[in-house]
Amino acid sequence: MSQYIADPKRYESVRYRRCGRSGLRLPPVSLGLWHNFGGVHSFENSRAMLRRAFDLGVTHIDLANNYGPPAGSAEETFGRVLKLDLAPYRDELIISTKAGYDMWPGPYGEWGSRKYLLASLDQSLKRMGLEYVDIFYSHRPDPGTPIEETMSALDSAVRSGKALYVGISNYNVDQTRAAIEALDAPCLIHQMRYSMFKREPEEGLLQLLEDAGVGGIAFSPLAQGLLTDRYLAGIPADSRVMTDGRFLKAGDVDEGRLAKVRALGQIAAARGQTLAQMAIAWLLRQPAMTSTIIGASKVEQLEQNVTAAANLSFAPEELARIEEIL
Repeated sequence: MSQYIADPKRYESVRYRRCGRSGLRLPPVSLGLWHNFGGVHSFENSRAMLRRAFDLGVTHIDLANNYGPPAGSAEETFGRVLKLDLAPYRDELIISTKAGYDMWPGPYGEWGSRKYLLASLDQSLKRMGLEYVDIFYSHRPDPGTPIEETMSALDSAVRSGKALYVGISNYNVDQTRAAIEALDAPCLIHQMRYSMFKREPEEGLLQLLEDAGVGGIAFSPLAQGLLTDRYLAGIPADSRVMTDGRFLKAGDVDEGRLAKVRALGQIAAARGQTLAQMAIAWLLRQPAMTSTIIGASKVEQLEQNVTAAANLSFAPEELARIEEIL
């Protein structure tokens, strides 16, 4: 690829959103490197998507220690792209990573101990070639570790200068409340699985985040691709179901689910949006939600979904019809 120079117009059309009550603003659509950026994937395709995302004003890149496959390789891919292309723009980027899931053998390679979290952060920084990350998350609550220990590790990451902000992911309402109370540094953000097909955050979590001034960010906002037109004519050979199968299985693509997708797609078309764009906008209408994290396997997907924030308003009858379908 030729030498990269960022699009000078990259900030003109993006309305960045305040993350809770912090001073930090995030784009409404962020890029997640959970899938398609590992060592088994095309580096040049990953590189092209990261460059295009930044050209579109996507300043937030979301990672975790175990993203790949193999584990750690998504951070290595990002580190290569940073060195080749994005290093001059480091101060324009929000880079997040996480620790919590299985990463290396033995008793210190997962969960929420101080030992694991801080060792993992050091490894992540080395893989990406960074001095600090902007956001460091506890990726999941640990039932075997006191919440005070896990949160003190996040506090230490901030005090050491290895993270600017901290957050939590996959915590339920009670665990979130306990984490917020245990942290010395403010909890910036809560990353949750949230989509039209996965609505548990509406059962108290969103209200807690709004009351506490913590930003919300949704992963899998498109339900692993179900909330698109990708599966309406069958399961494509290059789809996530066929090429991965860990998180979306053929049994998830049933006729009942597809009937809902078709009905939702009709509403989206009447709004002048794709179903994916409407599904993202539907989440961002919530006051507690700051951003959504999308995945992409090609530049065209990224370009289409980033524009979801162009229409975030819903008429009451649209919301009622969506509720009826869901």
